[in-house]
Amino acid sequence: MYRAQEFAKLAGVTVRALHHYDRMGLLKARRSQAGYRLYSDNDLARLEQIVALKFIGVPLKRIRGLLERKGDPLDGALRAQRRVLEGKRLLLDRAIAAIVEAEQTMRNGQAPETAALKKIIEVIVMQDNRNWMDQYANDAARAKIDERRKLWSPELQERVSRQWVELIAEVEAAAEHKEDPAGAHAKELASRWKLLVEEFTGGDPDVAQSVKNVWADRANWPEEAQKQAQPFRITPEVWGFIQKAMGAGKG
Repeated sequence: MYRAQEFAKLAGVTVRALHHYDRMGLLKARRSQAGYRLYSDNDLARLEQIVALKFIGVPLKRIRGLLERKGDPLDGALRAQRRVLEGKRLLLDRAIAAIVEAEQTMRNGQAPETAALKKIIEVIVMQDNRNWMDQYANDAARAKIDERRKLWSPELQERVSRQWVELIAEVEAAAEHKEDPAGAHAKELASRWKLLVEEFTGGDPDVAQSVKNVWADRANWPEEAQKQAQPFRITPEVWGFIQKAMGAGKG
């Protein structure tokens, strides 16, 4: 058995980190009769897994769930994180290509076009978005979302964003004018809404659930994400109207 200071030195972490992992239930220490934290060789193996998962970017809250599963928690986690990193690499490659294009334009004595600069910003924003949104998806959904992201270019993002803004405005107007949710216009709006959702989810239930999780926790989004979502503000009236329209369409 090791005391906390000795164990921390052996594992290459701080005592403060051990205390934090203990509070989170990731690595519970035993207690000596005098009240000191004690750790075993088995604890060292578990700590190495925690450090490895944390190093590759897995959030601590998710690590706890992985460690509680049967089997090797590193197996699925490494595979899922590899897909995440591959997706990040794809976005970084796009950003680098856009920057190279802008640099080449400047070497030729010209100012880079607004479209080129906008593309750089959009790609980097897409990179930032994926980092915090991953927490709302399970392993299966993350893998599927990463595959779909390979098809999700800045140009496609711009087109879909424009369609969402237009559609939300139309639904808002229909709700304000108290249109019949079972009417032909409402059904057409519901059909467009469903198609836009499925364009991202591909009709997959795991991906669809992750999208629902994201929007359900909108109050806790990062500040930058809140700003980006302003044009897509879905009021309770808009949501209520479109839900009724979809329900009428099923009937």
